[in-house]
Amino acid sequence: MVKFFLSILTIQLITIALFFAAMQAGLANSQLVLTIALLEVLFSVLATFWFSALARQRYRNELESLKEEHFKEREKIKVNAERQKSRILSKSQKQILKESRRAQAAANFKIGAVFAGALIFGSIMLYTQFVTFGLLVLTTAGGGLAGYLARGRQIGLTRKTDKQRIPPPEKS
Repeated sequence: MVKFFLSILTIQLITIALFFAAMQAGLANSQLVLTIALLEVLFSVLATFWFSALARQRYRNELESLKEEHFKEREKIKVNAERQKSRILSKSQKQILKESRRAQAAANFKIGAVFAGALIFGSIMLYTQFVTFGLLVLTTAGGGLAGYLARGRQIGLTRKTDKQRIPPPEKS
């Protein structure tokens, strides 16, 4: 705004100076009045171009600053989206791991209860003189328990190697 004010003030001063020059000449000389009028038109045209250039430059500066502001805002939105995405991914991985551990614990409890029941039944058979049948039940339960533990260990080792292969999500 200051640029426009200074340029308008300059044009007004030039107009006043030309007006006083015409008054000093006495307005009788039509050639001088015509020359002053042409000078005034010339100054007006130059002022128009000057104002146009100032306005165009101001428009470009504002446009550039708006583009930069929008670019920064877009980058901020992208960064926040990436953070939320990684946060959600990490949260869902933790939830899946938690649920799988819960399911594994429930399954382990059930299997343990079944094997404990089989061992108790086999012990009762041994105690009540059904030695062959009791030993058969105890051996079967022991073999089943050993197989179950071996399978659990194999699954645990597989999970460890899978965790090593899949890198954790990057935090932004």
